[in-house]
Amino acid sequence: MNFQEWFRLFQEQILHTSIIEWLAVGFGVSEVLLAKKNNIWLYPTGIVSILLSMYLLLNVKLYAEMLLSIYYLVMSVYGWIIWKKRKQDGENQVAWSTKNEIGIAVLISVLGFGILYFALRNHTDSDVPLLDAFVSSTAWAGMWLLAKRKIENWIFLNISNIVAIPLLFHKKLPLMGCLTIFLFVVAIFGFMDWKKIIGRKTLKTV
Repeated sequence: MNFQEWFRLFQEQILHTSIIEWLAVGFGVSEVLLAKKNNIWLYPTGIVSILLSMYLLLNVKLYAEMLLSIYYLVMSVYGWIIWKKRKQDGENQVAWSTKNEIGIAVLISVLGFGILYFALRNHTDSDVPLLDAFVSSTAWAGMWLLAKRKIENWIFLNISNIVAIPLLFHKKLPLMGCLTIFLFVVAIFGFMDWKKIIGRKTLKTV
């Protein structure tokens, strides 16, 4: 398929995009921009996007990503509670992960991948079990680190995003694919912004 044919197909998909997908993308964009700014309102905004995305993913048989959305929902509530309980300035909580935390994140990714791939391969009609499991398991780890305000969350989320982008286009969810491209770019800047925050915090303690 050449570029013109691909672009025409993309236009057709956009024209047939449902209002639910438009809303899911809109709230998703708001969520990631708020996360970049280290703003607690990322969580209620994200919850709306998650609920809408769950409906869309179920319809296209991306079951692992559907489970990922449920996990996102739980972690969003968990993160919201944690962020609200902490009285000190949010910037002071941003930090690099410890070796133990990185180990837990990697373990979440590996175990999550194994469990999801087995379940998708043997108990569903998914036609993309490998990619679906990988996207979801690495994002699980990223969301756990985000709730703990660890800068490496951006790395894990972008590992997930870079695989999710072609997967979503393959499943004819063009707006969600474009949203994921946007998330990938914002995550890069989010990492850079959080690194500056950590740098400023370090200078204050010197």
